[in-house]
Amino acid sequence: MAEGETNTLIFFSTTVAALSYSYFISSKLPKGIYRLISLIPIFCLLAIVPLLLSSTFATAVATLFITWLANFKLLLFAFNQGPLYPPKSFIRFITIASLPVKFRSDSFKLKKKSPFNLWIEILISPVLISFVYKNKENLNHHIVLGIYCALVFLLVDILVFVSNAVIWAVVGVELEPPSDEPYLATSLQDFWGRRWNLMVTNILRHTVYKPVKSVFSGEEWASVPALIATFVVSGLMHELLFYYVMRVIPTWEMTSFFVLHGICVVVELLVKRALTGKFELPAIVSRLLTVGFVVVTSFWLFFPPLIDGGADVKVLQEFKLFADYLKSIVDEVMLRW
Repeated sequence: MAEGETNTLIFFSTTVAALSYSYFISSKLPKGIYRLISLIPIFCLLAIVPLLLSSTFATAVATLFITWLANFKLLLFAFNQGPLYPPKSFIRFITIASLPVKFRSDSFKLKKKSPFNLWIEILISPVLISFVYKNKENLNHHIVLGIYCALVFLLVDILVFVSNAVIWAVVGVELEPPSDEPYLATSLQDFWGRRWNLMVTNILRHTVYKPVKSVFSGEEWASVPALIATFVVSGLMHELLFYYVMRVIPTWEMTSFFVLHGICVVVELLVKRALTGKFELPAIVSRLLTVGFVVVTSFWLFFPPLIDGGADVKVLQEFKLFADYLKSIVDEVMLRW
């Protein structure tokens, strides 16, 4: 067995063992400090297991799914909160812990995503990846960044939808879609709070926003430090993800991206409060301003560290190898047929 395959096997077995301990041992302890202490070794273990993987894309996905989301879910679980509580079955616990999913709540009103739209996304993604892989050097830099923006949306959407399908198949629970047409957001608050990457948004709301806000409960401005703290944590987790992928010292541009957006959300809320009933932008204008701001700041702060470090090239190469592998299988099947 090759070293890469051995490390991948160790990654999966270690992750399963850590989550098994959480289910069979930690869940039997009283909620609060005792269960939290019992989970500390698991937090540390899940924080480093993605380093076993050699694939750039697999490392990024594992860091998001395991180091970030699984650890944050376990943190909530320590206090009888979050999607892991109550622990109804081992399979349900381990599946929900390791995948980026969010249960559909009774108040959930988002229309269900059409499978047709999902298949379009699945078909468009490899076309964009192949196009930018072959023509990156000849394309305008801003066109490349625009394609990267589209790919981030498509790949996150597809990854979470696949995770939702796995959860539905394993435990038969219907889940919320990963996003709600973020390109139609009418404000930054709408984009980050109700439309983009809803699983991450929900986890950050319960692990960062609400606890920080409770510290300043009773204060009119309590949401301000809570919002800023939420965006700072999101930025730091993105920096960690990038470090695991590239193993280089962070430049803090990603953190700056999220801090900037946190500050702008606060300003946006204050302006809305001051202008309530006095002035309101047309929906088309607010959408253009919102999406334009997200795209421009992504060009400025989010993507440069990925491009300068060569992470984008590595991911494109891995997708190209994967596509060639799938093509070889299809060709072999067709030849036999």
